[in-house]
Amino acid sequence: MASHNDLGLKGEQLARRYLEDKGYRIIVANWRHGRGEIDLIAEFEDTLVFVEVKTRSSGHFGQPDEFVGPKKEQQVATAACAYMEQVRYQGEIRFDIVGIIIPAHSRPEVKHIQDAFFPGVGWD
Repeated sequence: MASHNDLGLKGEQLARRYLEDKGYRIIVANWRHGRGEIDLIAEFEDTLVFVEVKTRSSGHFGQPDEFVGPKKEQQVATAACAYMEQVRYQGEIRFDIVGIIIPAHSRPEVKHIQDAFFPGVGWD
């Protein structure tokens, strides 16, 4: 497995623990539909939360959340629709991003952005 895959896996594990510590109940990790994948699907209070996790080893080229563009948002939203249809979910939803920087010689930094994007807004 490539080191960037190891970094991504470590980031997803950190994001999961972070969210669970905040009271989120993780329903499923790495849910796939077609070409889309949702890193974490969680429940928080009465809301179903679709979480995209982005992990980097540094912030030199920008914050991890800045790497979630319109194409990725659309893939996540499409997969989210398929998930909701599969489980027949009809309640409140939200799309979050958890950005994680894992430097080589210091503590990881976690940034959680709630309502990070809204499906369809800004898509061409």
